[in-house]
Amino acid sequence: MFSKLFRKRPEKLRAEALYNDVVQAARQPALYGEEGAPDTLQGRFEMILLHATLLIHELRNGASEEGAALAQDVFDTMFDDFDAAMRELGLGDSAVGKKIRFMAEGFYGRASAYVDSLNKQGEDGLEAILARNVLECEPDDPRAAKLAAYVTQTASALAAQGQAGLLQGSKPDFQTA
Repeated sequence: MFSKLFRKRPEKLRAEALYNDVVQAARQPALYGEEGAPDTLQGRFEMILLHATLLIHELRNGASEEGAALAQDVFDTMFDDFDAAMRELGLGDSAVGKKIRFMAEGFYGRASAYVDSLNKQGEDGLEAILARNVLECEPDDPRAAKLAAYVTQTASALAAQGQAGLLQGSKPDFQTA
């Protein structure tokens, strides 16, 4: 009787599956270490934001309301996960709310910078943004060029897949690092 009240809507289940794909792509070992992002809590956070940005951008890129709604559900799922993770780390309610707000502002800033750079087709700009936000290095560091190439390839693969494929249940085409 109560199971219908607590059953998740299909859109939310799809968003959770997509977010799990984001996390799986962001956890590729080749993206970390001496050749990639720092293998720290901050480094993993940055990689999740980067992959989520690419997916959310593609979901919003088509002109459908369904894509925009699913993008919002993915965003909500991601921040629900961040909230739960902070609580597991022992942060209290008041601290979690402030940190989530700070993280959301960071996401919007980074997402805007990544998407603007990708839309201009300028990998050099992307390299500088990735060096600053993800890699914590200078823009001329070879890791920045490598990550920018990966991001550009992944964005192209997601664009080729298109919003329709993602809405119909296809697994996002994140590239292998």
